[in-house]
Amino acid sequence: MDLPDGPQFSAQHVGDSVRLSLGGQWTVDASAAIEARADGLLKESAGARRVIFDLGRIVRLDTAGAWLIDRARDTLGASGIEATLESIRPEYEILLREARYRVVAVPASPHGSYIFRLLADIGETVVSAGGDLYKGIGFLGEVVAAIGRSLVNPSHFRGTSLIVQMESIALRGAPIIALINFLAGAIIAQQGIFQLRRFGATIFVVDLIGILVLRELGVLLTAIMISGRSGSAITAELGSMKLQEEIDALTVMGLRPVDILIVPRILALIIGLPLLTFIADMSGIFGGLLVAWVYDGITPARFLTGLQTAIGYHSFFSGLIKAPFMALIIGLIACVEGLAVAGSAESLGRRVTASVVKSIFMVVVADGLFAMFFAGIGY
Repeated sequence: MDLPDGPQFSAQHVGDSVRLSLGGQWTVDASAAIEARADGLLKESAGARRVIFDLGRIVRLDTAGAWLIDRARDTLGASGIEATLESIRPEYEILLREARYRVVAVPASPHGSYIFRLLADIGETVVSAGGDLYKGIGFLGEVVAAIGRSLVNPSHFRGTSLIVQMESIALRGAPIIALINFLAGAIIAQQGIFQLRRFGATIFVVDLIGILVLRELGVLLTAIMISGRSGSAITAELGSMKLQEEIDALTVMGLRPVDILIVPRILALIIGLPLLTFIADMSGIFGGLLVAWVYDGITPARFLTGLQTAIGYHSFFSGLIKAPFMALIIGLIACVEGLAVAGSAESLGRRVTASVVKSIFMVVVADGLFAMFFAGIGY
């Protein structure tokens, strides 16, 4: 039995036509009832050649009701029955148009054995990685060309934007970089002293901290932090501008988005990451120095003397040399992913996640390649 304000309809058969007069409230509050009434519309239309939906007595309609009514109309149309809507209030007409029933394509179910699907997924991943590498190289060419244009015509260079990006990446990122590396240096010192005590060689913790922090840990932790902090921010900024068609507007105005948006961000990363790496190195050594002093009684003077003996210029510069290359990798991935955002906020979130994951992965790969290269040339 229909409630007084619930969804309801009546049918009037005239020849091979049916007039369905809908009334009451077709809203999600009565979701089960409106779905049952929508199914009833189809049953009542069985055998008819023409069906008229009269919406004149509907008191209230929301997207759920509009979608079900349009689904019934679409189902009848797909069966060769002429289905039309009449007596539609203007606001309901807009609602029916926006909530229009659409047939969602169902992805084909996977077929073949699990091994076959696994190999197919691996193949798709390799092809996708190759595509990303190809796009990255092409984008790097655009960035190099833009920097070349700025060198030829310095008045076109966006110096203010570069300063703003450096403040965001380097200046505002320095405290968290220093804190993380200070803690990492302290932890390495504590664990190193704990293990070396068994051999009576705790003084070698100075060599451990100096070489590990300067050659690997400082630059690697800094690059990973910058990937998560600044790389994701760059992708989100560019993606939001892409969604709001601001980048298209720049192109329409005759401006190059690469010159205005990309070059300042990548240059800020290339300049900022070595500076942050130096701060990270000093923070890590300072953390190790404090723990060595408190935990094992190695005085700062003894620690610094041992550090001068343990490390050379090669150890000091090996981490700093890697930093600009890692910054370039982070910047290229962040910008490519940001400019690839399309369609919706879901795409933006997916691209930001991809940017961070790809950047961290490539930074670790680059660090491994540098380690092999330095070992190969004896640096």
